[in-house]
Amino acid sequence: MEVLRRSSVFAAEVMEVFDRSPTDKELVSQAKALCRDYINSRLIRAGVSWSKPEYNTPVPGGKLAEVSTILLRLGDELEYIRPNVYRNIARQLNISLHSETVVTDAFLAVAAQIFTAGITWGKVVSLYAVAAGLAVDCVRHAQPAMVHTIVDCLGEFVRKTLVTWLKRRGGWADITKCVVNTDPSLRSHWLVAAVCSFGHFLKAIFFVLLPER
Repeated sequence: MEVLRRSSVFAAEVMEVFDRSPTDKELVSQAKALCRDYINSRLIRAGVSWSKPEYNTPVPGGKLAEVSTILLRLGDELEYIRPNVYRNIARQLNISLHSETVVTDAFLAVAAQIFTAGITWGKVVSLYAVAAGLAVDCVRHAQPAMVHTIVDCLGEFVRKTLVTWLKRRGGWADITKCVVNTDPSLRSHWLVAAVCSFGHFLKAIFFVLLPER
């Protein structure tokens, strides 16, 4: 109960920052909260048993809930276009899920490759889909503690790579523009671009990680 109470307080604090310009630290906190919600959604969809209490957090409310809903909606579209791309991530990268270092290095390598040619919301959605796919793999292979590692890893990547870009757009709420008054065909176009890019860099990362296996 204490864990859930602290989670509720944290969620309230994260939501409050949408009423003003968020700091770097707040943007990272929001990124991790969104990641936890995204991963929980994918674990439930995959029918994977999950009993870590710190991740059974209340559903975000207010503007954060809207951002989370849209992120998941765009993730659904992205994964629908190529259903196999964001599944079995560990197998595609041919990595062991028993080493935190291996999982961390692989995720950060993939994340770096996603944004090599610049930052777009499509690529941000792709990053969350990768994190969730990898998290599902970890839980399925009896490595639930790795989920926390993946969330922290994503937060650190956001801090180092995406914070400045996010601040220029006023924060995470900018993602709502991807679905408001947007031509579905145009939205599909940038989602397809994200998927195609991911397919190419998966092969590249495979060879980068090859000496480490």
